[in-house]
Amino acid sequence: MSAPSRPESSARTSDRIVQELERDIVAGVLPDRSPLPPERDLMQRFGASRTVIREAIATLSNRGLIESRPRFRPIVRKPDYETVLNSAGEVLRLLLRDVAGVRNLYQSRVFIERALVREAALHGRKEDIEALSAALAANEAAIADSQRFYRTDIAFHGVLYQIPHNPIFTALHHGYASWLAPHWERMPRSPERNRVNFLAHRDIFRAIRDRDPDQAEEALSNHLNAAWEYVRGTFGTEMG
Repeated sequence: MSAPSRPESSARTSDRIVQELERDIVAGVLPDRSPLPPERDLMQRFGASRTVIREAIATLSNRGLIESRPRFRPIVRKPDYETVLNSAGEVLRLLLRDVAGVRNLYQSRVFIERALVREAALHGRKEDIEALSAALAANEAAIADSQRFYRTDIAFHGVLYQIPHNPIFTALHHGYASWLAPHWERMPRSPERNRVNFLAHRDIFRAIRDRDPDQAEEALSNHLNAAWEYVRGTFGTEMG
């Protein structure tokens, strides 16, 4: 005679619910931006308590698969590359409290942007070069206004991530801009410093426009290496 089966633990039930709802979201059974079924319906479907259902919903929210709002049913969010990066964002921000964590992230950005400017110089389309030129013009026009210059600085680098026409790079740029923002915002700013950064952007643009990948990479490296010295200063301590 077989032993009676043990009841499933709350944690395992919550995990099972998360897995099934994830499959439904990815498969489109639960359409993007549609409301999640009411809690009572989910309780009946999975034979689970309200507490367990809410645990599963919280997990889905942390993974970026639903959007929770007070007094409203959660909204389904079909995952994309930005969702994946956002789901890692909170953990990454903990790592960025450590100076080595910021250095590692910044070095990864330099590595990627060196490749992006080479790609732009070698394969950028006419409309890509025009978009970069427009971003550079906006950057120059904002030199006297440091807040606006900061936004146009992000936009200029954002064009580099758009040129490969690969959504992973676009999502990655949004991630870098968000993760490093606390340090950018603490960096010293002035019209004089803004002009230095603009001239660095102009050097990058001209090398890309002239189809010179080596010069584009050198200009980008010089720019970001100089910027790193300012990032280091936001910690108020010496960094390696």
